[in-house]
Amino acid sequence: MSVRTLPLVFINLGGEMLYILDQRLRAHNTSEDNSEKVISDIVGTLFSQSFMDELLKPQQLYSHRTMKTVLTRLAHASIMRLSPASMDRLYELMIMAFKHQVFVCPRPKDLLLVSYNHMDSMRQLVRDTPAVENRVEETHRRILEVEFPPLVEGRASAAQTDSAHIPVSLFLKMKIQNPNGRFALPASGPVPHRVDVPGTIRMFDCKGREVRRRPFPAGGSYSCSVRPGSFELHGPRRTRLGLNVYSMEHPEETQTSRAPPAEDNTPNLLAKEELNLLARLMGSMDAQMSPAKDASFRFNLFNTVEEEEEEEERPAFGVINIQATASELARIAGQFAENEENHNDNKGDDLLAMMDNL
Repeated sequence: MSVRTLPLVFINLGGEMLYILDQRLRAHNTSEDNSEKVISDIVGTLFSQSFMDELLKPQQLYSHRTMKTVLTRLAHASIMRLSPASMDRLYELMIMAFKHQVFVCPRPKDLLLVSYNHMDSMRQLVRDTPAVENRVEETHRRILEVEFPPLVEGRASAAQTDSAHIPVSLFLKMKIQNPNGRFALPASGPVPHRVDVPGTIRMFDCKGREVRRRPFPAGGSYSCSVRPGSFELHGPRRTRLGLNVYSMEHPEETQTSRAPPAEDNTPNLLAKEELNLLARLMGSMDAQMSPAKDASFRFNLFNTVEEEEEEEERPAFGVINIQATASELARIAGQFAENEENHNDNKGDDLLAMMDNL
């Protein structure tokens, strides 16, 4: 598995999170000021320099548990507060959307185009906030400078979600998913760039000259590839993967099944590093981005309050639950800074102990 895959995973999952939040905030007639602030704060935190510095370090992918913990903290980087049940549903939608994108990518290298589509869309979402838009563009420039060799390993980023088979109403309606939650991979469409359309067997002699051709049924309807997508900062990506598939007219399409996902009990060998990243994310937010307690609002993302409370009675997803106010998080972050010099060797253990006391 590539050690350069992690930033692409976070960018793609973060992009899907913002698509869903934007759609649901509009569907619930949330005030425009609140909606813009939620989107702007989340994008600003995702593309903050300190967070991206950590993600761009060569490292293995995180477990489901840690990935969801960090993304939950990211979703709460604004004045919006989600109930645990809403966050569970949001995470399910995110991983299923990204899983589909990885599965149907024509070439491993096209995962970059999917990531660029997400960044292009997020740049559009915050176009009225130039400072945040500049953060997205600066991160995009940094991504362009990173080597992703040769991204064949990048397909392993879907390995973590391979056990998740969660039906999504929109995917069922588009017939790209079966009722059992498994994706229906297409057997038609354009082939990857510089790849021949299947259906012909060519035979060559010992000198490499073609001597015979024989057709065979390809099992699908394929066409020649379109022009390759642009891997530059701006330009046509030539793929719809990574774009916003949710529409305002169909809010019910952001629904998932009520079956709980399988719990990931795999030991996390990167626990210290992952928790340290979470600590840096908690402490890296600017003071002005930390919402005041009386300014936040609770948002039931999908269901009524009664349904949310019923959903919360089922077993937890298996994540670390951090229940603290913004001032409490600031106090904890301050303790990290004070103790950093004296506890470099057991920093992860100290953080685990702190979380046990929350």
